[in-house]
Amino acid sequence: RPQIGSMSGSGSLSVMATYISMDCINCGACERECPNDAIGPGDEVFEIDPNACTEGVGYFPREACQEVCPVRCCLPDPRRDEPESVLLARALRLRPNDAELEARVERGDFPSRFRC
Repeated sequence: RPQIGSMSGSGSLSVMATYISMDCINCGACERECPNDAIGPGDEVFEIDPNACTEGVGYFPREACQEVCPVRCCLPDPRRDEPESVLLARALRLRPNDAELEARVERGDFPSRFRC
């Protein structure tokens, strides 16, 4: 598992990395959904490692953490502007042996919130 970095802030812009707000109830639903193991327990609430987060690009049409969170505390972080190309490159780097992901990328047919 990557080291989990502490995140804070708020915002609602669409081209941003994700963080978990202090509204988190520590249910762990988000941790189970992350394809990159970027989410883990923090000191007070679950946290997202921004260097391992791909916002689900390549795997889901929406951020899976946001979709399963019962209190909707997985939010865009206005301090990290990351376009689809950066997130996709990160997904490929983090999952170098994922032939299925590589094939979807080669075809240009991969899920992404940028394509919805």
